[in-house]
Amino acid sequence: MESPWLERLNADPTPWLLEPETPAVRHTTLRLLLDRPEDDPEVREALAAAMRTDPIAAILAAQHPEGYWVKPGAGYGPKYLGTTWQVVFLDQLGADGKDSRIRAACEYVLSHTQTESGGFGSSSAKTDRPPPPSTVVHCLHGNLLRALIGFGWLDDPRVKRALDWQARSITGEGIERYYRSSTSGPGFECAINEHLPCAWGAVKALLALVRVPPRRRAPHVRRAIDAGVEFLFSVDPAMAAYPAGWGNTKPSTSWFKTGFPSGYIADISQELEVLTELGYARDPRLRGAIDWLLSLQDRRGRWPNRYAYNGKTWVDFERQGAPSKWVTLRACRVLKAASGPQ
Repeated sequence: MESPWLERLNADPTPWLLEPETPAVRHTTLRLLLDRPEDDPEVREALAAAMRTDPIAAILAAQHPEGYWVKPGAGYGPKYLGTTWQVVFLDQLGADGKDSRIRAACEYVLSHTQTESGGFGSSSAKTDRPPPPSTVVHCLHGNLLRALIGFGWLDDPRVKRALDWQARSITGEGIERYYRSSTSGPGFECAINEHLPCAWGAVKALLALVRVPPRRRAPHVRRAIDAGVEFLFSVDPAMAAYPAGWGNTKPSTSWFKTGFPSGYIADISQELEVLTELGYARDPRLRGAIDWLLSLQDRRGRWPNRYAYNGKTWVDFERQGAPSKWVTLRACRVLKAASGPQ
């Protein structure tokens, strides 16, 4: 094993991740784990194959020509089949943002899901009217903003408004009103978490903000990132003992279930991902969480998918409980970063 991070694994899973039978995994492995450039012939071939193969092909086959899924409107429902979820999942699958169908989906979301506040609303209403600002929550907004930036829309004025909302809603700068039914205050406060700070929302919001190139981060975006990192490190990430409303005294068990794809729920591995992307991979405060991640691998250096959304998406991505290429790839990226130079 030549790479230092592979020494921490029970076996090298890279050949498995590179199998042509799962071209979306192969494409993402080449790009994000093996650091191949976008114009590498193998990368381009894998991406083209991924666009022709499930799950990406099945998702795009269900899309209406106007750009939405299931029904017109803001697209939050039906859950995991509606428009907003497909944009999020396609980004997580590494789909080609230059594809006309994905560009149509992004345009549809920007035209129908953005509220007057700039945030994306979690509405299922079948209407051409924008959803009200009282439906904006960090988890959906962060997921969508990350996807749109990843698909190349950062310079679109509507995405800039969404980015501005994301940062200011965290720091409290310039937000005139919060809503009791949704994002209810600065610092990730959310009505769904009984108006307490929501760590799932924080993970999703930071996943969006980290996609803005460092040189393009406005001061309030940097302050929002700092606030998010401080919140996530306010407890041991391995324990995930973040504020939990409605009488819950223990962290949700979902924190400890490695899964793919990822909706509004975050697990510890995704928290590790975002902190790694932000440059904290070798921070001593992550040692416990990384040890936890390492403990989940099998003897072949593979991780299970314990939250696979089976039966809820247009096509099953992987099998619940089985060794997962996507979860393994995510874990390997974290371990690679944690084993790199200081």
